[in-house]
Amino acid sequence: METRDRITKPPTRYINPALTTLNMVLENLLSILKVSFVILIVILIYIILRAFLKKALVTKTKTKKMKHNVTIFLNLVTYVFIFGIFLAIILYFSGGSLGLGLTAGLLSAALGWALQRPITGIAAWIMVVITRPFGIGDRIVIGSVRGDVVNITLTHIYLSEFGGTIGGEETSGRYVIIPNAVLFEQNVINYTSQNEYILDEVPFTITYNSNLDIAKSIAIKAAEKITKDLIEKAPRGPFIRTNFQASGVDIRVRYYTIASERQKVSSKITEEIFREVMKQKRVEFAFPHMQIITDKKNKIKI
Repeated sequence: METRDRITKPPTRYINPALTTLNMVLENLLSILKVSFVILIVILIYIILRAFLKKALVTKTKTKKMKHNVTIFLNLVTYVFIFGIFLAIILYFSGGSLGLGLTAGLLSAALGWALQRPITGIAAWIMVVITRPFGIGDRIVIGSVRGDVVNITLTHIYLSEFGGTIGGEETSGRYVIIPNAVLFEQNVINYTSQNEYILDEVPFTITYNSNLDIAKSIAIKAAEKITKDLIEKAPRGPFIRTNFQASGVDIRVRYYTIASERQKVSSKITEEIFREVMKQKRVEFAFPHMQIITDKKNKIKI
């Protein structure tokens, strides 16, 4: 009986190791599938909730500042969600606080070495969120790049470029993506930091024989006509500055306009001034030219 038992019941050490390995692989695969399924469900729920939250907040945005705050808030929610998913995965597979500490240490060392530039970009994003040197909708210049801020993400700033392919400051249709880290290296100019209006001017020169008061009146009326919808909201109405030139008097009509409308407004004011001056006999545009004058003795004077 003893001999028969030994033959029919082999020791544990003789169990097939391939079967054990297969069971471990299946268990790990099942765990991965479970985690993937849970993550997928969570992501779907997050997408639905974020869309609902965005719709609810956007309907209440009435100013550029509110739009900026909503976009930054939604981006922040996304970053927190991604970090939470990542942390949950590490906790699940690390098997405890000791494994978590070891994993976090290794990841920190690797990421700190490989992601120095992106980390600098994240620091710049935090700086933008806290100090707010500019916001979404502002017209800014970063180094040699000019554009209207469309979005501010964790790593990049998205600008709708103005100028670039053309002269002036009209939108070119191109988008420029700037790494946030650049903010620590370049000067930033904000056209609309205090309000949406900037001071612009349309200069022209009249001859010394022209009536200065009439020319000034034409310039003021032209600027008031084109910017009539903005005068009440702007810091002040149109005004005149003058200075001497070799061939005449420079008249500069200055006015406040919305930054993004600067080119269009200056063009309309220029056309209005030109039409009104051409109607006047007592105002003439000055331009470089040579004039020949003869006296009573027919002597030529240049």
